Amino acid sequence: MRHRQLTTGTLALGVLLLIDVLRVWLPGIITIFGQAASTPAELMGAFALCWFVLAMGAPAVVRRVGARPVTVVAAVALAVARLALTAAPGGRTQLWLATAGLLAGLVWLVGVAAGTDRPVPGLALGFAVNAAVHAVLDTVDLVWRGDWVAWLLSAAAAAVFLAGTAQPGQRGGAGNAAAGPADAPVVPADAPAGPGGGRAWLLAGPALLLAGMVALSPALARTGMSYLVAGDGVARSPLFGLAPVPVAVAGFLCAALTGPPRGWGRAYGPVALLGGAVLFALDRGDLLLPAILLAAVGLGACLALTDDTSQPASDTASGSTGASRRGYAVAAGMLVFALGAVGYYSAYDLGYPNAAVPVVVAVLIAAVAFTARPAVHRLPGPFPPLRAAAAVTALALLAPVLADEVPVASNRDGPPQRLTVVAYNIRMGFGLDGRFDLAGLAEVVDRQRPDVVLLSEVDRAWLLNGGHDTLDLLSDRLGMPYVFGPAADPVWGDAVLSRWPVCDPRTLPLAAVGAPTGAQALAVTLDLGDGVRTAVVSTHLQPPPGKGPVVQARAVADFATRYAAGGPLVVAGDLNTEPGDEAFAEFSNAGLVDALAAARPLATSPADDPRQQIDHILVSPGLTPSDPVAPRSTASDHLPVAVTVTLPPR
Repeated sequence: MRHRQLTTGTLALGVLLLIDVLRVWLPGIITIFGQAASTPAELMGAFALCWFVLAMGAPAVVRRVGARPVTVVAAVALAVARLALTAAPGGRTQLWLATAGLLAGLVWLVGVAAGTDRPVPGLALGFAVNAAVHAVLDTVDLVWRGDWVAWLLSAAAAAVFLAGTAQPGQRGGAGNAAAGPADAPVVPADAPAGPGGGRAWLLAGPALLLAGMVALSPALARTGMSYLVAGDGVARSPLFGLAPVPVAVAGFLCAALTGPPRGWGRAYGPVALLGGAVLFALDRGDLLLPAILLAAVGLGACLALTDDTSQPASDTASGSTGASRRGYAVAAGMLVFALGAVGYYSAYDLGYPNAAVPVVVAVLIAAVAFTARPAVHRLPGPFPPLRAAAAVTALALLAPVLADEVPVASNRDGPPQRLTVVAYNIRMGFGLDGRFDLAGLAEVVDRQRPDVVLLSEVDRAWLLNGGHDTLDLLSDRLGMPYVFGPAADPVWGDAVLSRWPVCDPRTLPLAAVGAPTGAQALAVTLDLGDGVRTAVVSTHLQPPPGKGPVVQARAVADFATRYAAGGPLVVAGDLNTEPGDEAFAEFSNAGLVDALAAARPLATSPADDPRQQIDHILVSPGLTPSDPVAPRSTASDHLPVAVTVTLPPR
């Protein structure tokens, strides 16, 4: 039993480290390999896929060299790369360290698969513990923290992982029969792995994709909670936003570690997983929570269906064949992960529908799971299922308990004479060096002492960008509650943060006109007290190829002026147009004034060598702008713009 626990625990820790590396490597494709949207999406996709294709050669290496030396060397490389990334080097060094860690992790998985015919407990614990830890860390990985606590925890995880890997090879399958039913086959603890386990290893990659995108994503859970606050199609700062995470973790682990029902009852897992994937694919914020819970339980149940422990090892030949099959299975499964991730997120650059991707992956998992042969004698797992689920769920419960309180806006001091407005394209929270730089973003914004902040390129849960809820994290740091308007999908869009209470939020989806990434306009009203109100509209225009965003600019100008109904109005964001352009003129034609005119030319992009004036603040004639600035910072690929506006006399 101890050997099985060691094997399972080591596999879970390795999965934990590999996911940490993926959360650095995936956004690095966009922010480091890709440069300011000038790198073709096809080239970025090819770069991403090539490493997973390369890993398909690992089973042949394992067969020639042996599983143990390959596993040990790859484990050391994975641990070293993971620890090196904790230093957050940024730039190409960071990208190549993460790439080395990814490739090492893929080879390590192949090596482990050769000697493990029962991976489900280890994979399930790895996925669940990673989700729990990610939630407790408020969706900011240890990699990006860099303090002594992050170093200590990272080093401890790597050391325990390597210590487990260094132990003499033990059977990773069913284990000894002393703890199982009386009629179960006798399998010594140190017996070689049997021929089974291929289906479970094949699902490792697809399961990782759906776990990170939907089922076990803390950021998606909090975003889903934020849509339930008002129920009006926009999202607001939620209380106990991470509360669904322990529920999802508990449902996933209980389903994965306990025996599935017999007969047609086995279909509940595939059906639940497909239901969750379909709800997620509908791109509705109010459906995110049921999508998460259904997908979590369904994914766990599907993994349990592939946990075939009834086949003992037969002979050396069958064991060797089984090892080779498992190696190719896990390599192919991770290739499915890469194809699914690239296929889903590339759509936002290339413009094709992507809703089918999670559904197709769910169908694959469901088909592999449901067609698996039920175990005749299911042997017990290395850990008591309910105790293991309770322990990880207890860890996840710390997340809502330790979460920061929701910032509170107040107008009790009465209406101000002036408002300081900041508009900032934050590029998902990643700086020019490719580091996740919350501190840099918050510092440059807070330095302006803003009353209202309008954000573009806000990502709240994309696995491609590491699964962070960037909006909630900035809201906590700035002490300002938010309203979020979805654009590309329910977790990508624009936001308004305000020290003053807001009311009457509305969002207008904008016509794509050939631009693949979705766009919208989010309008809110600032309640400044004593009946004084000011309308604010946050938007990010997406120009069609080779043209200006004229159609979208006209739609936003019309929407904003109708929303303000003659009252004070501020429109701001990354407008992807410059003063004098036809699109910019649409705002002037609507009667809005360039609040940054006194500081022109005021270039904002790219941040390290600004040449384009594409980030703007426009105001209605009754507002008097002053002190326009674009403070220097490399916390994003754009500079923020800020201005102080004097309100009309009451």
